[in-house]
Amino acid sequence: MFEQVINVERMEHAVSLFGSFDENVKQIEKEFNVSIISRGSELKVVGDVEDVSKGVRALNGLLTLINKGEELSEQNVRYVLSLVNEGSDDKLSSISSDCICITSRGKPVKAKTLGQKKYIEAIKNNTITIGVGPAGTGKTYLAVAMAVSAFRSKDVNRIVLTRPAVEAGEKLGFLPGDLQQKVDPYLRPLYDALFDMLGSENFQKNQERGNIEVAPLAYMRGRTLDDSFIILDEAQNTTAEQMKMFLTRLGFNSKMVVTGDITQIDLPDGKRSGLVEAVKILKNIDDIETVRFNEKDVVRHRLVQSIIKAYEKHEEEKKRK
Repeated sequence: MFEQVINVERMEHAVSLFGSFDENVKQIEKEFNVSIISRGSELKVVGDVEDVSKGVRALNGLLTLINKGEELSEQNVRYVLSLVNEGSDDKLSSISSDCICITSRGKPVKAKTLGQKKYIEAIKNNTITIGVGPAGTGKTYLAVAMAVSAFRSKDVNRIVLTRPAVEAGEKLGFLPGDLQQKVDPYLRPLYDALFDMLGSENFQKNQERGNIEVAPLAYMRGRTLDDSFIILDEAQNTTAEQMKMFLTRLGFNSKMVVTGDITQIDLPDGKRSGLVEAVKILKNIDDIETVRFNEKDVVRHRLVQSIIKAYEKHEEEKKRK
């Protein structure tokens, strides 16, 4: 048996590290088959040499997050363990260093994974950014946070959010109300993200002034969007023609973010996804960057990650057959 000792300088850091009912430490013990013993400000990790090394790296990784002011959750503990397993935990210090913006409830929005960090950097450094990945990776939420940040700092005069109104089993004509009320359910996730960032009152004021626009993709035709931060969500459900129409709306001093999940295409059979095509066509163009997320970047419930993995495995088996 091998053992290694870690010193935790502040008692409140030790309390955060252990979590309620010691759940964080128990997770590390289970993952790496080690025992963690607490004695005052010292933590002793006991087990096989390689397991102890991983356990110590996991504890140091969590302490890095705590020192940055992060609150430990099941998600970021899981993420640190996955980084340790793949030998990438040295990159942990680069995550969540910058706050993108503050929500209406005073909560800072930061990158939670390396994929999210790369995505934020891509949006900062490019005019057009394409974010491709599974549900729950924060593609839309972080894009809206970046848009609100640019709007607050007056880098842009307007935020435009759009998504295709693809009918997933329901016909628009059967929905009650006028056209706006019919398409609003399709746009609800965009409204939710904006409400979270700005608060409903602030959002409504800016919407009435025309500073914020949430509309179906069809409303973009024939326009040129200057001084705007434009987000196209659910882009996997655009046709090739719609995607080209959207991308050519780009005006001066504007940014575009295109997000989508190519495993959830709701287009009728035989229709090509504009997102799949755009990623191929635009890959070598300067000032356009594509960022791909994977299941490790999922910041929702643990089961979402497991569901995505199971579906990916199923798709691979189908291809092999």
